[in-house]
Amino acid sequence: MTFTAIDFELATAAYTSVCAVGIVKVVDGEIVHQFHSLVRPPKNEYMWQTTRVHGIKPKDTANSPTFLELYPQIESYLSGSHMVAHNEKFDREVLMKTMKFYGLEYTQLGLSPLWDCTSKIYRSKGFKKTKLSICCRIMGIELNHHDPLSDAKASAQLYLMREQITAALVEQHFPLEEQKAS
Repeated sequence: MTFTAIDFELATAAYTSVCAVGIVKVVDGEIVHQFHSLVRPPKNEYMWQTTRVHGIKPKDTANSPTFLELYPQIESYLSGSHMVAHNEKFDREVLMKTMKFYGLEYTQLGLSPLWDCTSKIYRSKGFKKTKLSICCRIMGIELNHHDPLSDAKASAQLYLMREQITAALVEQHFPLEEQKAS
């Protein structure tokens, strides 16, 4: 099984405000490459709400590359890849909108219109709650949440472990509510 898992962190609510990226390349079920970088968002502007989530501040990215400067390094991880993300819609849209913002052509990456979404996969297997931290705790995956490389690695591991989900595991963590007698 070969795929690429990705996770972005944003500086503001704008999907073009990437301030960090983590990418994990999996070949034949093994993580073979990892990539992480801080990214200088446009005008290096942040919202306090996003900084509170991931801890990244303008001083951390003041000398970091912009997404445009970083793109040649990450393009090879992405081009033609089977993509996986825990929140597929979010990470896919961040990539698409950020590439458009910098005048890069997303379609040249040759990616599927939809990526595999570990949150949706785990929900379909019976998980009632599918936050990344919850899925990782249940599956025994180490996580430093909101560190994009840790999040990308966790998404990759969740994807690799998806067939290990059993009815007993789901019942153990999400017990069926007892039917009320009428």
